[in-house]
Amino acid sequence: MKDFFESIASLFEEVLFFPFKLLTHVELFNWWVSNGISFIFLLVGLIAGIYWINQLRKFDKSGEEKKNSSAHSFL
Repeated sequence: MKDFFESIASLFEEVLFFPFKLLTHVELFNWWVSNGISFIFLLVGLIAGIYWINQLRKFDKSGEEKKNSSAHSFL
């Protein structure tokens, strides 16, 4: 049983955390490259938020949503 948990620990420490170890070494040489991943995630989140807001506006303008107080059965 101990070998099972040690193999899981080895998997995470040696394989799955390798990109993070690589980023810590790259950070010493170039800050922009090491934070590029964060910038990419921020950009994807910003694009998704803009898309979501535009979809909300589209459905609001089309009038498909019921806005009266009895629109839901639990009200």
